[in-house]
Amino acid sequence: GSSVWHFQRVVFASFLLAAGQIYLSLPALVTEKSNLIHYLGLSHRLLALNFIIVSLSKKSAWSSAQVKVTDTDFDGVEVRVFEGSPKPGEPLKRSVVYIHGGGWALASAKIRYYDELCAAVAEELNAVVVSIEYRLVPKVYFPAQINDVVRATKYFLQPEVLHKYSVDPDRIGISGDSAGGNLAAALGQQISQDANLKNKLKVQALIYPVLQALDFNTPSYQQNVNSPILPRYVMVKYWVDYLKGNYDFVEAMTVNNHTSLDVEEAVALRARLNWTALLPPSVTKNYKPVVQTAGNARIIQEIPELLDARSAPLIADQEVLQQLPKTYILTCEHDVLRDDGLMYAKRLESAGVEVTLDHFEDGFHGCMIFTSWPTNFSVGIRTRNSYIKWLDQNL
Repeated sequence: GSSVWHFQRVVFASFLLAAGQIYLSLPALVTEKSNLIHYLGLSHRLLALNFIIVSLSKKSAWSSAQVKVTDTDFDGVEVRVFEGSPKPGEPLKRSVVYIHGGGWALASAKIRYYDELCAAVAEELNAVVVSIEYRLVPKVYFPAQINDVVRATKYFLQPEVLHKYSVDPDRIGISGDSAGGNLAAALGQQISQDANLKNKLKVQALIYPVLQALDFNTPSYQQNVNSPILPRYVMVKYWVDYLKGNYDFVEAMTVNNHTSLDVEEAVALRARLNWTALLPPSVTKNYKPVVQTAGNARIIQEIPELLDARSAPLIADQEVLQQLPKTYILTCEHDVLRDDGLMYAKRLESAGVEVTLDHFEDGFHGCMIFTSWPTNFSVGIRTRNSYIKWLDQNL
């Protein structure tokens, strides 16, 4: 009956979201021993998995009466552009640059879930949405993904390009979910520090963003350690893949051995995400910080990018945060990344930035893209509506 049907939908959603878990638990599917995958030249498990995801849900650039959809490239970076109809009496449109999630390694601007989200934003806001098809692990690694989104966004912000798309230069925002929220946060920090582009962004909207790799034992990491959608070890593996690190370090990183007290470079930065100070008691509950006295100094020596604010925007200097535009952060209770978003909101507020924190008690990681059959979840629809409403009121 209905309970079986609901279970099937949850399973299907988990398949699409918990990509990392799939490739860990089904090695036979994604090793070179698989004739099909080897034949297709997809010898890396992430390439194989993404091939499956994109094949199942890729959508062509189909326009509707309300939204014109085109695939093009901005300075060599592929983008999908959604042009909403202009509002009566408003010849210039608002615009959102959108960056999809997927652990820096999976998904696409061209799969149905992101296509439908961006089309909805374009239609409801009468806006132009630029969805960036940045390159993924393992074809490229940090900071190539950031460089792609910065390059495409700088191209779009040129007066002649904004004119071509009838975009109001004073009403442009950036947004992204999960790893895309990470890239959007890094993009916002870079643009705010660029003298030629300063004050070009009106808002940033971050959806359950991943913002740091120094502490994998925040209350939300502890609470959701074995979450079926995004368990901690999968998130740590995404980080190691993104920064081209060694899988041998994963276990040590899950207990914070990479940022122990004897790793001098990490100590000052750890203070910037001291969750006992940044999070309220209703969140910290009885969870205890995990701080190792002695750890593995080799990890930071081999992956110094873990301490780079371009990969971990939460640890940026206060002076950088002060320059950022009005910010929306959506967080979900059932998500290891919840506290990344909560801590960023607190740090931004302390830096004088106007922040809207939109927390969903029944939300789970990735829920916002699940708004249509057969994975139409109530919380997916509510998070998307709340996000679009905020953009409508603030962009």
